[in-house]
Amino acid sequence: MRRIRFVALGDSLTEGVGDPVRSGSGSRTGVRVGGRWRGWAALLAAGLAEEPVEFTNLAVSGAQTSDVAARQLPAGLALRPDVVSVVVGVNDTLRGTFDVREVAARLDTVYSAFTGQGALLLTACLPDPGTMLGLPGVLARPLARRQRAVNAVVHALSERYGAVHLHACEGDWVTDRAMWSADRLHPGEGGHRQLALRFHALLAERGAATGPAPSPDHGSPAPTGPASLWWLATAGTGWVARRCVDLLPQLLTLAADELRHRARGTSTRLDLRASAAVAAALAALSATERPEAA
Repeated sequence: MRRIRFVALGDSLTEGVGDPVRSGSGSRTGVRVGGRWRGWAALLAAGLAEEPVEFTNLAVSGAQTSDVAARQLPAGLALRPDVVSVVVGVNDTLRGTFDVREVAARLDTVYSAFTGQGALLLTACLPDPGTMLGLPGVLARPLARRQRAVNAVVHALSERYGAVHLHACEGDWVTDRAMWSADRLHPGEGGHRQLALRFHALLAERGAATGPAPSPDHGSPAPTGPASLWWLATAGTGWVARRCVDLLPQLLTLAADELRHRARGTSTRLDLRASAAVAAALAALSATERPEAA
C-alpha cells in the first residue's frame, strides 16, 4: 500500500515564511522539509496518517494565481496527490493588474484539474493585507475589498468542488500578535500551528486525517515593536518597494476614489461594484461550462 501523497501549492504562506525550520523538524514523522521554512502544510502532513506521508511543497514566495496555474499546477498534477492544498490570492490583491475575473478563472482551472484526478482539495480564505499591515483606513479599505472579493470566489469554488475549506480570515488568531511574525503579513510559528491544527480538525471530521493532531504549543515569543521596526528597516523596505512599483499608483487612485465616495456619502457603491464583479466572474465560469454540460 503506497503512502498518502500531499502536495501544497501557493505563495509564501504555504511556503512556510515565518516558521523557521528547527533542528530535527519532521524527523519523527518521515516528513521531509527543505529550505529554511517549515510552515503549516508540513505540520499538517505529519498528522494526515499514522504512517509517514509523501509531502511536496511547491509553494513559492510572491506567487500569484497566474504562477500557480502556469507553473505549480503541472508539477502538482504530475505527482498525482491524494490531498492537495491551494492557498493563494493575497499577492494578486497587491498588484495593479488585479482582476477578480481572471483570479476566478485561474482558481477554477486549478481546482478542477486536481479534483478531476480524484484529489481531496484544501482551500482557505485569508485576512486582508491592509488591516494586517495597519495601513490607514483610506488605503486599507480598497485592499480589504479586494481580499473579500477573492475570498468570495474561493468560497463559491470550494463549495463547487467539495473542498475542505478553512475560514482563516476569521477567529481570534487574526488579531493575536503572538500568532504573527514581525512583518505582520506572515504567521509566526504559533500561527502556522493554528492553521495546521484547524485544517487537521476539518479533515478529521471527514475521516481524512488519522494521524495525531499538530500541537498548538510553540516557543516563539510575540514579536516586539523594535523587531517589527527592524524588519521594516531591513527586509521590509525591499518588500514594500517591490510592490509599490506597480501597486502604489493604483492604490493612490483607489484611495482618492474612496475619499470622493465618502465625501458624497456613496461609499456603499464601491462595495456593490466589488460584489457585482464577483458575481460576474462566477457567472462567466458557469457560462463556459454550459456547453459541456449539454
